[in-house]
Amino acid sequence: MSPQEDIPPPRRADSPVFYCDAMLGGLARWLRAAGYEAHFEYGIADRELVRRAQEGQGILLSSDGPMFERTVIRAGQVQALYIPQQMNNLQQLGFVMARLKLPLLKPRCMSCGGELLSLPKHEVMGEAPPLAYRHCSDFYRCGSCGKLFWKGTHWQRIRQRLDQADRQARLDA
Repeated sequence: MSPQEDIPPPRRADSPVFYCDAMLGGLARWLRAAGYEAHFEYGIADRELVRRAQEGQGILLSSDGPMFERTVIRAGQVQALYIPQQMNNLQQLGFVMARLKLPLLKPRCMSCGGELLSLPKHEVMGEAPPLAYRHCSDFYRCGSCGKLFWKGTHWQRIRQRLDQADRQARLDA
């Protein structure tokens, strides 16, 4: 399969799982914000990344042309999508969403990809910054790393960027 060819739809009935190469850490974070499971490990060897994608029945995302010369990718044993290098993180996200026809889902932790669990406001008293506690009503905790989130201005900016990538993906699809 060449980098320019469309890849088949994911084998899973639920949403796809992504395995991002060393050049795509930013894309992995934005895929998580868009609600997708995206694995990224800095410095991982190509062979190990391909193995993990194959075992996890995920989609390998790479900007490394030679990666697509591997037999398991050319034979379709590992699904893979070439991500053009000249794109910024949000353009990459829009590109992936357009090529795979992905909708925005419930956001995940951008750091680790864990599920965000809703918390009653009173449970974060003393932990949330005072200004956030005073002005926000929606709080979340990552079920994996425990990081606290709230729907403040940063959350709103992230959402605006996700909506922009989603609109662009629908235009490009």
